[in-house]
Amino acid sequence: MRPSLPFFNQHRFVGTAAPEGRVNVSPKGMDSLRVLRPTRVVWLNVTGSGNETAAHLLNSPRMTLMFCAFAGAPLILRLYGSARMVQPGDSDWAAITALFPALPGARQVFTLDIDLVQTSCGMAVPLMEFQAERHELNDWAAAKSPDALSAYQQEKNALSIDGFPTGLPQTEIT
Repeated sequence: MRPSLPFFNQHRFVGTAAPEGRVNVSPKGMDSLRVLRPTRVVWLNVTGSGNETAAHLLNSPRMTLMFCAFAGAPLILRLYGSARMVQPGDSDWAAITALFPALPGARQVFTLDIDLVQTSCGMAVPLMEFQAERHELNDWAAAKSPDALSAYQQEKNALSIDGFPTGLPQTEIT
């Protein structure tokens, strides 16, 4: 029996790379992934300590989402394709973010147009038991004022670790 998509939603990773610099692989969680059709998924990205995915997509639209089954049948699923970023202020921001629960610190949505789906065995992936969602990131963002969250994003999320701009809109702190 294959794990259901909600299970995979808990165990996904995103991989991106610019033509130069570091390759980035980030774990993703929360209720932040939606399948729009067999060849398109979207995922909501919240404020974190970096913003590598955004910077990479401004240089190259390549993205891979990898899902791992840590319980049940050993399975890995990869979605390969081209992605684009939607940010607050973009014309389709409201419509896309309406697909998700309101998450504090939401800063981008990535749309992935899939050109290849690949599965492989996950026999080397350890068996682990899901205990609970972590709430620390949402709690941290919810405790910040809009100005404090914006200031954090400008300080920590405007450039990648390789110094590439992330496309984060410049905001004025009031």
